[in-house]
Amino acid sequence: MFKEIKNRYLRYSSIFVFFVIIFFCALQLNFLWLFGYSPSYTDIKKPTQRIGSELYTSDGILIGRYYKENRTPVDFKDIAPAMVQALVATEDVRFYKHSGIDIQAVARAVVGMGKDGGASTITQQLAKNLYRTRYNKSSGLVKYIPLVRTMISKFKEWMTALKLESNYDKNQILTMYLNTVSFGNNAYGIKTAARIYFDKETKDLSVTEAALLVGMLKGPNFYNPLRYPERALNRRNTVLQQMNKYHYLSNDSLSMASKQPLQTREGKMNDASAGDSYLRAAVDKYLENWCTENGYDLYEDGLKIYTTIDSKLQEYAEQAVQEQMRVVQRRFYNVWGNEDPWENSEKKKIDYPERAKKNLPVYAMLMKKYPNQPDSVDAYFNRKKKMTIFSYNGDRDTLFSTMDSIRYYGKIMNTGMMTLEPKTGKIKVWVGGINHKFFKYDHVNQAKRQAGSTFKPFAYLTALESGMSPCDTFIDKPVKIAYQNKGKTEYWEPKNADWNNTYQPMSLRWAMGKSVNTVTAQVTEKVGWDNVVKWAHACGIDSHLESVPSVSLGSNDVSVFEMVRAYGTFLNQGLRTDPILVEHITDQDDQLIESFTAKTKRVLSEEIAWLMLYMFRGGMEEPGGTSRALWEWDLWKKNNQIGGKTGTSSDYVDAWYMGITKDLVTGIWVGCDERSAHFKNGETGEGAHTALPIFGKFMEKVYHDPQSGYTYGPFPKATVPITRDYNCPTILPAVDTVTTDSLAIDSLDMGTELQIPAETPPPPISLMEKKEDKKDDKKNAENNSAKPNSSATVPLSRKEERELKRKQQREEKAKKKNGNN
Repeated sequence: MFKEIKNRYLRYSSIFVFFVIIFFCALQLNFLWLFGYSPSYTDIKKPTQRIGSELYTSDGILIGRYYKENRTPVDFKDIAPAMVQALVATEDVRFYKHSGIDIQAVARAVVGMGKDGGASTITQQLAKNLYRTRYNKSSGLVKYIPLVRTMISKFKEWMTALKLESNYDKNQILTMYLNTVSFGNNAYGIKTAARIYFDKETKDLSVTEAALLVGMLKGPNFYNPLRYPERALNRRNTVLQQMNKYHYLSNDSLSMASKQPLQTREGKMNDASAGDSYLRAAVDKYLENWCTENGYDLYEDGLKIYTTIDSKLQEYAEQAVQEQMRVVQRRFYNVWGNEDPWENSEKKKIDYPERAKKNLPVYAMLMKKYPNQPDSVDAYFNRKKKMTIFSYNGDRDTLFSTMDSIRYYGKIMNTGMMTLEPKTGKIKVWVGGINHKFFKYDHVNQAKRQAGSTFKPFAYLTALESGMSPCDTFIDKPVKIAYQNKGKTEYWEPKNADWNNTYQPMSLRWAMGKSVNTVTAQVTEKVGWDNVVKWAHACGIDSHLESVPSVSLGSNDVSVFEMVRAYGTFLNQGLRTDPILVEHITDQDDQLIESFTAKTKRVLSEEIAWLMLYMFRGGMEEPGGTSRALWEWDLWKKNNQIGGKTGTSSDYVDAWYMGITKDLVTGIWVGCDERSAHFKNGETGEGAHTALPIFGKFMEKVYHDPQSGYTYGPFPKATVPITRDYNCPTILPAVDTVTTDSLAIDSLDMGTELQIPAETPPPPISLMEKKEDKKDDKKNAENNSAKPNSSATVPLSRKEERELKRKQQREEKAKKKNGNN
């Protein structure tokens, strides 16, 4: 083909050009996998800048970011002119004249063997940064040949630079370049750098600040102004001289600017988006499958993720958690004092620190390094070192050994809290613990703990499903239930929380509201514990449940997430809703990529669901209801109704509260990550004294905020006919205060609050249900107040009553003695 060209020089030139074309084609096509990846025109048209994704609340507040490179892109119009001038003067003075390759600079570099500076243009540097042309996966098989590898990388940068120049104008290339380069301190892109080093926007950068940032491009770490201010100052002045040399800066301006000291001011991109959080980690896990199925990288694709979280409710929940957990922690320390809190179920001390030490990976390494030398191993674990530890007064720096740290954190009480709006399936609150920085374990969906009495409603649900009504009664009496365990007959004898039985008939509603173990056990035996497990799973409990007689008392481990989802079924008229944590996702230009809706499935009839809500109200309305501590908070305006269930596991290890309002379901767990650390008694460790106050504080804050969107009000009315008998208010027998000798209670601790049902004021909620009754009560009150009572007397105190009783007894004894005489 080339022989037809008679001119020898032209023929050789043609052959050279031909092989150059063949070479670059092979380079682009990665012939025989020799040259590695080269960006195609599609890649050029849609460049990937590895932009981190942003996490927002449902009301548009930025709460977190996902990134490998901390980068936020900026438009050219928002870049200070001094930044562009400093960059061009220092990195590529002929930028506006070449087409991606600076032939003059290449010739200079070849002649001077690189001693007079490199020949890479800004466009070539962009190609290298944007498409990573020098990474191993881009090198192909020639990467094993040092000089050839460098030449191939340079050729690919030239090709890519020409493609970029043919598709973008100069300003777009400058913008992409400034959005991709690293400025050290995990600051990628000019916007992030301006915020981190000067705490200002890019458009507000001064000449000296722009020169400093451009100077750092030569070596972001070497010229870091926060670490090496002298180096950074000298490099900045070099950039200023370049700007003067190419007429971007006058002599007078150069003189003034060079004399200015470094004026850095450390800032952050956004306080709310800094660092990790329980919610950020939860969303990452929630979107894991979606990202895989749709080909997105949460850390590089610049998504905007709008969660279902309500920023106000989240703030109120975090405040309530901090307020109450501080009290719980102080109470825990007071209970145990200097005594170790780690005990087994038989009240015997266990050496938790030693067990925890042996579970550490470093322990096995030390045992191999120092076999038969336990003193050397102990010396390592007991050596003091500087450490930052968690405290409710802020992070605290101290000298702690590893064993000190184990003992300290082994006594810290933690919590998990989630709030769901069942009608929409949107999760409104997610509090995974007291502090994500020190406690990474999420107590909403990762931790599973014994549910205690919060699991009892599933036994009563099963009773309703079997045909019973809230008015059916059982006797509160000792119970002994036989069951088979591996072919052997065993017996279970549950006790009530106070170890007493009233031998009274109790309605299902009263028994659930008062949380009576013996009645719950009888109900479970009658309906079958297998059925209790079945209905718990149907409502939303996914964890494995051992089908045993004690299942209704919460002997199985479940998560807060599961419990909230299951309770949400009752409020959502029998529809089980799979909660969603993300509403929708957009790209950087706010174009919708995906929207999420909750999936629902009917598992209960509307009648059963309504009856369960009525049962839950018993915690407030029935005598001795376990939710009555909520009267302490301002939750009872405008005929408001709240249903709930407390729960406490064996030995007061786990404390729960599940609260239901007309709109929301909230689940709260409180306990120590180390299960052997727990309270000593119910007065300090029950759910009503630990978890319930968090709910009370939280809902009070929500109701007091008129902008929260959640108001006081009764539960929804039944939308279907209620065929079961449910209107059976509990009537307590009158208490005989005459036959009981008051001396018998002299030894009681009068500081302990005694629960006397007859003296408990009836809740106004039940009174408001019937307007006619309310009017009659008002009439009676008016009639009574209209009658004069001239003989009214001041009631006696308990002490005076006891003194009077003693006096009467002495008089009766004296009469009997005189009569015998």
